[in-house]
Amino acid sequence: MPFDPPPVTSSDPSSSDPSSEKVILINHPLVQHKLTIMRQVETHTQDFRRLLKEIAMLLAYEVTRDLPLKKQTIKTPLAEMEAPMLAADKKMVIVSILRAGQGLLDGMIELIPTAKVGHIGLYREPTTLTAVEYYLKLPLDVEHRDMLVVDPMLATGNSAVAAVDRLKEANPASIKFVCLLAAPEGIQHFHEQHPDVPIYTAAIDERLDDHGYIVPGLGDAGDRLYGTR
Repeated sequence: MPFDPPPVTSSDPSSSDPSSEKVILINHPLVQHKLTIMRQVETHTQDFRRLLKEIAMLLAYEVTRDLPLKKQTIKTPLAEMEAPMLAADKKMVIVSILRAGQGLLDGMIELIPTAKVGHIGLYREPTTLTAVEYYLKLPLDVEHRDMLVVDPMLATGNSAVAAVDRLKEANPASIKFVCLLAAPEGIQHFHEQHPDVPIYTAAIDERLDDHGYIVPGLGDAGDRLYGTR
């Protein structure tokens, strides 16, 4: 079944505001290089885990490009000045879709240590490929905070849709979905259900196979991250 190509915006800072677009492709050379190594079948678990953490930090850099700043008076060794600082009332919430989302969370939280963290557990029912929730734990003050939802793979989109369905009940100020790879089918399904939520991704691959895996992809991200099968 053919899919219309999704509208894509580059993460180049000279482009228009990415928050207004549906799909933001983070095509930084370091991201693309590290992703290529992750795709290779011979890449071992420890290297896969390290690279995912490194890419997560680079993705976080792009995803937070629109965070508001405020001026604060500080003293340098030479003079007093008005310097930009992150607005204190804009602390973020990062929600990891278990289990593979932990790989992205680990890198992002290192770059944004003040962010609150939530978890939502979903597994893919092997026959229908529908998402089944088994766990949800969010910080108490999620309401009106900006939220990043992280999962390395946007394949069928079922897990991402189910996660955002539940997280919208917490009434965050905004939601961005961040992944490493996306399939056109998953993008289409996700934005049919959540057209207001932008997707940030490092690559849009060709298609899904008959089992709902991204092709060419990189295999099962959770298995490669934790050395399981």
